[in-house]
Amino acid sequence: MQAWQALILGIIEGITEYLPISSTGHLLVAQQLMGIGSTSPQDKIAADAFAICIQGGAILAVLGLYRERVLRVIRGMLGCDGEGLRLGLALIAGFIPAAVFGLIFDDWIESKLFGMWPVIFAWIVGGVLILAAVWWRKKNPAQSGGRDLRELTWKLALIIGLLQCVAMWPGTSRSLMTIVGGLLVGLSVTAAVEFSFLLGVLTLTAATAKKAVWPVEGADPVYDVWFGGAKLMWQTYGAMPIIVGVAAATISAAIAVKWLVNYLQSHGLSLFAWYRIAVGLAMMGIVALGWIKA
Repeated sequence: MQAWQALILGIIEGITEYLPISSTGHLLVAQQLMGIGSTSPQDKIAADAFAICIQGGAILAVLGLYRERVLRVIRGMLGCDGEGLRLGLALIAGFIPAAVFGLIFDDWIESKLFGMWPVIFAWIVGGVLILAAVWWRKKNPAQSGGRDLRELTWKLALIIGLLQCVAMWPGTSRSLMTIVGGLLVGLSVTAAVEFSFLLGVLTLTAATAKKAVWPVEGADPVYDVWFGGAKLMWQTYGAMPIIVGVAAATISAAIAVKWLVNYLQSHGLSLFAWYRIAVGLAMMGIVALGWIKA
């Protein structure tokens, strides 16, 4: 992997991780177009580890932008901030379903669903889901848009967490399911987006840690050990692409998060619905023509 390829992948990760358009789907397409992860089993493992690594940049972006809220949660969990404690418990409730579901089904999902057709299906269905959520909010204005994060109970957070499990289908988008989930339980747009970002920090950190330390399969036996994927990534790509990718993901994620918050305050989610549907239909044609492998 060259530094320019790492730069592109980092920018894609940063922009798409928190927008409701699926980072996984965009990274799969970009990796195929650049021929990354396709030459050998070891190359595939290194590419997967790199995709997980640059998620760390997206995590750092939200930690920086929402550092005051994160510090309140930490103080709350230490018994020093009541509001921070309530939010911390809500985040834990939202995280638990994905943690359990991921531990049980992660290997099956990676072996069966990480391909272009499942991603295309998720892109289109996710777009339709956004349009349905927008329609529901218009039809039920009294039940939507009222709560801020101080009113988010652990039971409502659990509902959002259950919806986050759906996002383990590649191409669905974790931010899509958690933002829509937040809106459906009555959060304001700002609160739904903020909770989605904070829950993402917890979920992505856990996923990144698991992928980093878990033994890898299908590689040379020397790498089939703890931290195998991370070691293979480091030996395959070296330091520079990793540094460039993480830095690009951090900067682009910070820009994307700030833009999304400002955009949703005066616009709806419909733009992302039509984008997903358009990309899904376009990729359907591209895969059917054989320009990208299914």
